[in-house]
Amino acid sequence: MPKRSLSNKYKKITTFPGILEKIRLYLINKLLPHLEDRRKYHQEFASSTSFHGVHNIVQTQSKTRKVLWLLVVVGCLAVVIWQICSRFIYYFSWPTTTTVVVQYAENVKFPAVTFCNLNRFQAHAVSNLRIIFLIWNIVSGVLQKFAIEDRYSQELNDFLLGNQNFSIKEFTRKNGFYLNSSTLLECDFFGKPCYPQDFEHVFTEYGNCFTFNHNDLPARRVSLSGRGLHLLFDVQQEKFTDEPALGYTDAGITFVIHSPKELPRFDGLGLLTPVGMHAQVSIRQLKSIIQEYPWGECKPDIKLQYHKIYSINGCLQECKARYIQDWCGCLPFILPGNGTECDLLKFYNCVYPAVYDIEIKGLCTVGTHNSTCPAPCEETDYPTTITYSSFGGEKAVKYFSAKLKKSPEYVRQNLVRIDIKYHDLSYKITQQQKALTISELLADVGGQLGLFCGASMITIIELLEYIFTNFCWMCIFLLLKAPEMPQWNNPSQNQPTHKEKKKGIQEC
Repeated sequence: MPKRSLSNKYKKITTFPGILEKIRLYLINKLLPHLEDRRKYHQEFASSTSFHGVHNIVQTQSKTRKVLWLLVVVGCLAVVIWQICSRFIYYFSWPTTTTVVVQYAENVKFPAVTFCNLNRFQAHAVSNLRIIFLIWNIVSGVLQKFAIEDRYSQELNDFLLGNQNFSIKEFTRKNGFYLNSSTLLECDFFGKPCYPQDFEHVFTEYGNCFTFNHNDLPARRVSLSGRGLHLLFDVQQEKFTDEPALGYTDAGITFVIHSPKELPRFDGLGLLTPVGMHAQVSIRQLKSIIQEYPWGECKPDIKLQYHKIYSINGCLQECKARYIQDWCGCLPFILPGNGTECDLLKFYNCVYPAVYDIEIKGLCTVGTHNSTCPAPCEETDYPTTITYSSFGGEKAVKYFSAKLKKSPEYVRQNLVRIDIKYHDLSYKITQQQKALTISELLADVGGQLGLFCGASMITIIELLEYIFTNFCWMCIFLLLKAPEMPQWNNPSQNQPTHKEKKKGIQEC
């Protein structure tokens, strides 16, 4: 048995060089053309290629013409490479252009409008609870940051410790501004009357606010410019009040115009109409479309959990709600989400400091694609133009005095008229577009190749085939010239002699 295995081993060693030799012969005879054939292939390629100018270098007999055509081809090739590189550099800078299109329509959707009284609470309910104004500022601080002065700290601590079961939410809903036939004297939308029940209650930093044309109602449309929503409010200053020491010194109505699918945002965006004034508000509809990253800053796949459409304001609210719920174990009622409602102590001891940390540490950022709340891919805004006039002439004041059974001075100090209408039945679309698409990039590259070299996609395939063929020949040539392994090509030195074979057999 050992004799047979040893002989098989020697047989494999001796037959392996024979296989290599056969492979070498096959490569030489079949795959590697002769030198004359290779030269002929190069000449045929230069004469027949669709890359213009090359055949003029090869076929012309004049050395001067050869040099001239060589310079022309090299120059054109250099220009092509430069142009193509510049187009690729431009493409990867992700350039954009902005187009503005104005489209006219037979009817346009009317936006949502949220109204609030600048005097947030009923006077009789807060006459002995001045701290309520400060508490509400703390609660609404998750929407708009409010700084607490040290002089209120002790009073606030005493109230919180003595009223741990106090619900600022229910207190505000019950004792804040209300909307009924006494505060909403007139309401008309496109010639049809509207009523307080057409408004939806919502909490904001101004307490109780009311939204007309909110998301749950059928979409209201207008088919004629100059007509829209007409309102007459009675702010009832003797019944509603606020705290001037906290900066609430005005009397009137504040309102914000927004998409019906979005939440109202008053932080710096509310419009004010003081008492005794008539506000004429002309609106336009502006749609903005932003490209996704890297051309723009939007993320088309981002979704909100508690809002139907994505908006920066809704995203910020959900972001704050997540952090506050993680840190405090409860959720402010003014933020979206499902969780245990925070009591006043939690608001003061945890929620308020948490909001401060969120803003200082930048945990909920906006704007860029890698921020927590990037820019929306589509957004609808309502730019406004507002004009004011004094409300009521002498006859109008007498008319409302008789109707309300109030003095003319009361009419001037409490009534607010607001008219909101479209400037025209059109909407403007501002769209961010890619300045250079893939197809345009390919067209630019093809145009440069065709202009300077007369090349096309067929030419590129020809060049690739030519390069691949020469590469294969080069590989075969290197394989044939590779140094041979000693144990394959020098059997007299590496194979065992007859005596060594016999000695090895005896040892086995």
